[in-house]
Amino acid sequence: MHRILLTRLAQGHRTNRMPNVAPPLPDRFRGLPVLDAKACASGCRACEAACPTGAISARKGLHLDLGKCLFCTACTDACPTGAVRFTGDHRLAVSDRKDLRIDSGEGLVLAEAMGKELRRVLGRSLRLRVVSAGGCNGCEVDVNVLQTIVWDLSRFGIQYVASPRHADGMVICGPVTRNMDLAVRKTWAAIPEPKLAFAVGACAISGGPYAGQKEQLGGAAEVVPVDYFIPGCPPHPLTILDGFLRALGRMPDQKTARKA
Repeated sequence: MHRILLTRLAQGHRTNRMPNVAPPLPDRFRGLPVLDAKACASGCRACEAACPTGAISARKGLHLDLGKCLFCTACTDACPTGAVRFTGDHRLAVSDRKDLRIDSGEGLVLAEAMGKELRRVLGRSLRLRVVSAGGCNGCEVDVNVLQTIVWDLSRFGIQYVASPRHADGMVICGPVTRNMDLAVRKTWAAIPEPKLAFAVGACAISGGPYAGQKEQLGGAAEVVPVDYFIPGCPPHPLTILDGFLRALGRMPDQKTARKA
């Protein structure tokens, strides 16, 4: 026992300093893409041909749908002029699906905090029911890792709960397969009002690489009203946590919310 206590003491403080200071990310991290139409070769469209989900378009300028993007770098590898590149910006969560569609030279309209009525009822805490709705389990892993000591999700008043009747909202991962359709609907119905829904990952937003297949429904918004969209394949835990904290209005760079 003494040895364990001494080892723990030597390890020191392991929890990161979010939200005031974001933890360092590796050089290979792929964050918010940047499009440069001026660098785009006229008529090239190599990025468009390379994209496995049709997320990027080079017709009449460059356009990218982050809700479909897999962050796979197929577009950057195909582009001969460097008109598409990934940055290290982890902030990707938005409040409106259309805000995930970005054009050349445009930034991302980041998610806003929940409205006054929700804040009055929920306070500064969130109890969330996580539902795996037919994905590959990649997003679920990064959602769950937020409970580890480095992230310590509970210090923000956010907890995952087993019963939807104890929840304030739902986190949906996966494209919502037909087999999971009823389960998602029943889970949502069991959460008391007022409530929130988070779509985490490309699959939950647009169907991801499964889009167009008859076995899935094309994302969470086809089944329940989604309040927050967190793109990625899968999103980094930092990106997911950033989305949760923006819903609570806890980010230092956050503007006044308008979301009801």
